[in-house]
Amino acid sequence: MKLHPIILILCLVSLSAVASELPDLGDVSQSSFSASDEARVGSEIMRDIYADPQYYDDAELTDYLNNLGARLVAASSESQNNFQFFVLKDNTLNAFALPGGYIGVHTGLIEAAQSESELAGVLGHEIAHVTQHHLAHMIENQKKSVLPSLAALAVAILAARSNPQVAGGAIATAQAVSIQQQLNFSRDNEREADRIGMQIMSSAGFDPNAMASFFQRLQKYSRLYDNNAPAYLRTHPLTSERIADMENRAANLPHKQVVDSLEFNLMRAKLRVLNQSPAAAVTEFTDIIHDQRYANLASAQYGLTLALMQARQYDAAEAAYKKLIQIGAKDPVIDGLGAKIRQNAGDIAGALQRYREARNRYPNYRPLMYSYDDALLEAGQIAAAVKLVTDLITLYPDDYHLYQLQARGYTKQGKDFLRHYAQAEAYAHQGNLTAAIEQLQLALKTHDGDFYQMSIAEARLKQLKLQNKADKQASESARLS
Repeated sequence: MKLHPIILILCLVSLSAVASELPDLGDVSQSSFSASDEARVGSEIMRDIYADPQYYDDAELTDYLNNLGARLVAASSESQNNFQFFVLKDNTLNAFALPGGYIGVHTGLIEAAQSESELAGVLGHEIAHVTQHHLAHMIENQKKSVLPSLAALAVAILAARSNPQVAGGAIATAQAVSIQQQLNFSRDNEREADRIGMQIMSSAGFDPNAMASFFQRLQKYSRLYDNNAPAYLRTHPLTSERIADMENRAANLPHKQVVDSLEFNLMRAKLRVLNQSPAAAVTEFTDIIHDQRYANLASAQYGLTLALMQARQYDAAEAAYKKLIQIGAKDPVIDGLGAKIRQNAGDIAGALQRYREARNRYPNYRPLMYSYDDALLEAGQIAAAVKLVTDLITLYPDDYHLYQLQARGYTKQGKDFLRHYAQAEAYAHQGNLTAAIEQLQLALKTHDGDFYQMSIAEARLKQLKLQNKADKQASESARLS
């Protein structure tokens, strides 16, 4: 098993049932773990996360989270850092930072946040872990003393994925060696992340009191359920002193009445629908609307509309969608749902009409464009679909979704060279260089690429091979250090 990098082991922990036992650690100093090291390690971890079943590849939710994160990062002192926010389908309350500016959020935490400011507080805290290089410093300072126990823990976790009962004892033994040491090391960093995170969220226009209120609720929950504390508290050790410190800091900042965005409410409603059976979701949102138990009518009506579509009650979903429009709700997520209802109902012409109208209103909303392209492919309008994503790639050259859609279009056109090349770019932008290299090699073996295209592919193949070799050498060097 590859023991480098240590944070990869931490990531494996985060993505398993016992993920929550390891905290974020670090200090403001990067020591010898450079920014390029952080970027490389983060990219390696994300390659595995993209392939993990818990990775929640929901374009709308990811777009919302990244827009919220970008707003917070812009308010930080190190806004030049590149950040990427992603979602894991996990009902536990957790979030975590990885080297290189990658921040993961569990769906359970998004649902548990009672306001957008509470969610912003958690993201601000995680952004601070990255900007202060806590993880980098932890790796540099603890890799020698903690490596054996973390390696043992990683072995136990990997075993747990196939046989949880056999691995239980190994997990407990491995944890006993190092967890308390890491918890002690993290407390100053947690307080620093609280302080900087609160500054970030306040500067971004959110209510700083929300950070303390959210942690208070988590602490109360943990006291009620001693053996089932929220995962976030186990990865981010919480004390009464920390909460008191948060409250004192918030008291010295301007009080703000912040209205939650419609997007925040829509995403929470979406998660509530998708986390239960369609029939149960229809019942829940029907009752919520009937009893007027909602903070936001538009999001409640959206939840009902989505639930009806998921239940394949397309006529009822269409009626619910029209009510949603009548109350004046305007958002690309809502427009996308209306088009999807027609598409799922088999009315592809009606779906395309709604997608075109929505595109005119929200030309830069990529989740809508993904669905529009999918509908064009379904309608057999392959050339239009390929043109749509190819034009978007010029604007968003790092978006692997667009390359995946482009590959689908080229497949339907029978263009083998372009299909393999597009799929190679999709893999490359997910950090899977080995798969990208394989696709380029397949592209070069086809006979439908012209001289210019083949030359580009050969140059790209050489570039990826060099990059892959350098990454492997760096990983080996770090393992032996």
